[in-house]
Amino acid sequence: MPDDSRPADDPLDVLALGSALVDVLAHASDEELDKVGLTKGSMALVDLERSASIYGSMGPGTEVSGGSAANTAVGVAALGGRAGFLGKVADDELGEVFLHDIAASGVLMRRRHVAAPAEGENGATGRCLVLVTPDGERTMATHLGVAGTFATADLDEDLVASTQVLYIEGYLWDAPEAKSAIRRAVEVAHAADALVALSLSDPFCVERHQREFLGLLHGEVDVLFANEEEVRLLFGAGTFDAAASAVEETGVLGALTRGAAGSVVVTAQGATAVPAAPVDAVVDTTGAGDLYAAGFLYGLTHGQDPEQCARLGGICAGEVISHLGARPQADVRALAAAAGLL
Repeated sequence: MPDDSRPADDPLDVLALGSALVDVLAHASDEELDKVGLTKGSMALVDLERSASIYGSMGPGTEVSGGSAANTAVGVAALGGRAGFLGKVADDELGEVFLHDIAASGVLMRRRHVAAPAEGENGATGRCLVLVTPDGERTMATHLGVAGTFATADLDEDLVASTQVLYIEGYLWDAPEAKSAIRRAVEVAHAADALVALSLSDPFCVERHQREFLGLLHGEVDVLFANEEEVRLLFGAGTFDAAASAVEETGVLGALTRGAAGSVVVTAQGATAVPAAPVDAVVDTTGAGDLYAAGFLYGLTHGQDPEQCARLGGICAGEVISHLGARPQADVRALAAAAGLL
């Protein structure tokens, strides 16, 4: 289990705040998705009973620690950055898996975020069932468990104040207690002159919280991560170009991903397209956006300009979609160095 020996004033590059989950990945057909009532390419929040039902219908699975923001923190650490994670697990078997993996990845997570297991919906470590179809698309059914109980009392404000960037996972906005914690974390980060980055996470997440997310772009968020569909939904834009223009008007730094078409960086000087890194074959798109954010934020905290940040993000995303699972398996720092970015 991670220890608390690291001093709070030892600065971090990125502190990620999100749902601590263990992913269970399995291959599935489109027909199997229909049978369990999941919309392809989406993330659905499910209760414990439905999670158990979907799990029972899945084929052989692979367990690996996940959670969108945690994946990003691991990616930052893999590049050589100093990363921390704020989330909540239970003192159970899946919680031990998560804690072991996050520590082994070089990411700081404090003991205070381990809760005693309890009966009921919110008593266990969260899990995300990831069904990967033959085209590499991933569909997720998430039971947040104790991860969804993260509250203001769980914040480690010393850590928040010690980071260059506070990175927030949009998925966590679904949990009412976590929403208050996020708002407090933003206050602490800005008081310490840290940047605040927000990932929109999922189109359905944007539909649920569009007005609140738009509100965050006015004075609370400095960097926005979104894919093409998410950013269009956020602004109600008919085209991607219109959505990119809307991002520019907010004044935030936008990092907008477009799959095989690469990404677009939006600054006060306008939009710049950055091609995707070449990939031999797309195996599983789980974690692509998470690792793109990791590369981008590592670059941002190490003096690179936004276009270089996007290129670094593309290299990390390209690595993670080349295999099953949402965390890098190859040496992404070596890949970045070979591309002349480190």
